Amino acid sequence: MAAGLAFLVAPLMPGAAADYPYYAPLGALVAMYHNVAGSVKQGLQTLIGLAMGIGLAFLLVNITDPSPLSVAILMGIGVLLGGLPRIGSGSDWIPTAALLVLLVGGSNPDDFSFGYLLQMGAGVAVGIAVNFLVFPPLHFDAAAASLDELRAALGKQLTDMGSALTESWPPEHEDWSRRSDELASAARTVRHLVREADMSRRANPRRKLHPRDVDLDYRNLRELERVTFHIQDMTDVLSDVIWEEDAPYAVPPEDSRPLADALTATGMLLSSFREGDPELQAERFAAAESAVEACVEATSGNAPEAGTVPASESILLSLHRILRAVRPAS
Repeated sequence: MAAGLAFLVAPLMPGAAADYPYYAPLGALVAMYHNVAGSVKQGLQTLIGLAMGIGLAFLLVNITDPSPLSVAILMGIGVLLGGLPRIGSGSDWIPTAALLVLLVGGSNPDDFSFGYLLQMGAGVAVGIAVNFLVFPPLHFDAAAASLDELRAALGKQLTDMGSALTESWPPEHEDWSRRSDELASAARTVRHLVREADMSRRANPRRKLHPRDVDLDYRNLRELERVTFHIQDMTDVLSDVIWEEDAPYAVPPEDSRPLADALTATGMLLSSFREGDPELQAERFAAAESAVEACVEATSGNAPEAGTVPASESILLSLHRILRAVRPAS
C-alpha cells in the first residue's frame, strides 16, 4: 500500500524530481518497520545517509573526474562515514547514494540528486504515514505470552529437579540438567519481546484503545531474570551432586525428600502465574514458603559425606531468593 501510494504521488513532485518516480516506492519500502517509532527513526536515518552520500559524490565531482581510483576512495570514505554513531540504517545508504549519483546522474548530477533525495523523502513520508494510520501493530500479546511461557518453563525445571531428588541416583530423567542454556536463551527472548512491545506503543494511536502497563512487564521481566539465574545455579549444583564424583558438595540422603517438596512447591507456584488467578497464586506462594521453611528445619544439622559441604544450603538460599522475587503484591 505504501509503495503504491508513493508511486501515485511521485509524478506530482516539482521540477526534475518528477523524472525519477521509481525512487518514491523505494523510500516507502526503506521506511517500513514493524512499529511506528522504528519507522520514523529508520526513515530519518536513511535520508541523512542519502544526503551525506550525495554530498560526498559532489565533493568528488568537484575535485576530479570519476576513475577507478577515485570511486574506490569515495566508497572507502562512505563506508567509514557509515560508522558514525547513531546513524543506524543510514550507514548503508552513504556509499550507495554516492555511487548512484556518479553512475546514474552522469552529466547531470544536480537534477538527479535533487530528484533522488526528494522522491526518497516523499516515499519515506508516505511509508511513515501508512505505518501510523493503517492499524499499526501492538506487540503486547507476544510479550505477555512470552512471560507466561518463561514462568512455565522455570516452574517445570523446578518440579523436574524435585522429581530427580526422589528417584534412585543417578535418575533416569536427566534432560533437566541440560536446560541451563535454554533457560538463559528463553530469558533473552522474553527481554527482546518486551522491548518490542514497548517500542510498538510509541507514537502508536492504537495504544489508547489497547492500554497495557509495559512498565509492569519490565518489572516482571527483571524478576524472572533473577529467578532464571537462581534456577540455573541450582541446576548446576544438583547436576554436579548427582553426576560429578569429585564434587566438593553433596546432598545428605535425608535431605532429599524435604528438598524435593520445596522445589516442587516453588515450581507449582511459578506455573500458577500462567492461570492468572491471584487467589491460587497466594495459596501456592504460602505452600511454597511453608515447604521451604519446613526444609530448613528438616535439613539443619544434617551432616554430608566426609570431605564435602552440604549443597542443601545453597539450594535453599536460591529458593528463598526466588520467593522474594515473585512474592505477590500485598
